[in-house]
Amino acid sequence: MTAGEMLAATVPMVRTLDLEFLETTADRAVVRMPDQADYHNHVGGPHAGAMFTLAESASGAIVIAAFGDQLTRAVPLAVSAEIGYKKLAMGEVTATATLGRPAAEVVAELDAGERPEFPVAVQIQRADGAVTGEMTVVWTLRPNS
Repeated sequence: MTAGEMLAATVPMVRTLDLEFLETTADRAVVRMPDQADYHNHVGGPHAGAMFTLAESASGAIVIAAFGDQLTRAVPLAVSAEIGYKKLAMGEVTATATLGRPAAEVVAELDAGERPEFPVAVQIQRADGAVTGEMTVVWTLRPNS
């Protein structure tokens, strides 16, 4: 099961917004949200809450892709998130997430008995390539024991 398939199976909001996982690797996750009138805002574009969910889902996809082999001993949890809306988003939007720290460094902290935190940066773009938003989600791997 890919990281995108895992999120679609376990996170109902992913299915509600009909998110499409285009790429899910340990280096990058790309998730698209189609234009859906039911999730528009007052100016006819995607609602800020829907774009937040899109970006957070992209961050979750890269976390699962990068740390999926650690899930037997730790649970990934979002610690905080900050989003900035830069330009008007209209139509379909895509979120691209990248890890802010090397995965090996995060795993080394987990191996040392720590609860590592790491940022994931996300850009939200319109179909024309314009960046409409940027988000940073800080994640942790909470050890099971």
